[in-house]
Amino acid sequence: MQKIISYPISFIAILLFLLTLVVFHPIQWICFNVFGYQAHKKSVDYLNFFLLRIGHIMFNTFKIEGRENVPTGVPIIFVANHQGMYDIIGMIWFLRKFHPKFVSKVELGKGIPSVSYNLRHGGSVLIDRKDPKQAIPLIKGMSEYIEKNKRSAVIFPEGTRSKTGKPKEFAQSGLKILCKYAPSAYVVPVSINNSWKFFRFGFFPYGLGNNISFTIHQPLAVKDYPFDEIMEKTENAIVQGIKL
Repeated sequence: MQKIISYPISFIAILLFLLTLVVFHPIQWICFNVFGYQAHKKSVDYLNFFLLRIGHIMFNTFKIEGRENVPTGVPIIFVANHQGMYDIIGMIWFLRKFHPKFVSKVELGKGIPSVSYNLRHGGSVLIDRKDPKQAIPLIKGMSEYIEKNKRSAVIFPEGTRSKTGKPKEFAQSGLKILCKYAPSAYVVPVSINNSWKFFRFGFFPYGLGNNISFTIHQPLAVKDYPFDEIMEKTENAIVQGIKL
């Protein structure tokens, strides 16, 4: 029954989603090329605000817990499980204070209005998962960027999203590089729940009535722990916060 009801609502949501991406693409271009970084960031923040509100059309709710735990004035490495596109939308909006930049796959760097432009010009890095060596200098550059500017990086160590909510195996290499070249950073684990249910029927229609939540766990200062312990504590915190 939910799937049947979802068809007409999903059609409206897709139209609004595409319209928002198309409208914000030239807005981003003007902000970036005429007014610079801060204006471009604001345009991206409000792009994701509207995309989040479109999620409400599908009777979704969004909640973040523990944001007060994130230290300020230092580089941050957010590490999260990955369930769907609303992971990214939610983190950009809810964590906008920390200027989040993403480690993303290279395929997203072209062809998607607004999204591709932001990934190419907003400070994120695009890596080719088939060429791990290519990713090393790019992630190193991001590490140095957040270290210098006291901003944040977001990495999903599962690589690809979970279609059931159950976390996949976490890869270590990306986080290890971020920690090595941003030595004053804090690693902040984030558990994301129920985002996968938005795509429970595939890419159309969308799932209805999902309570999507972001739970921020205790930060870990990179300088205080060996990397193996950071990795273990981070993965354990994220996995224990996932509700299946």
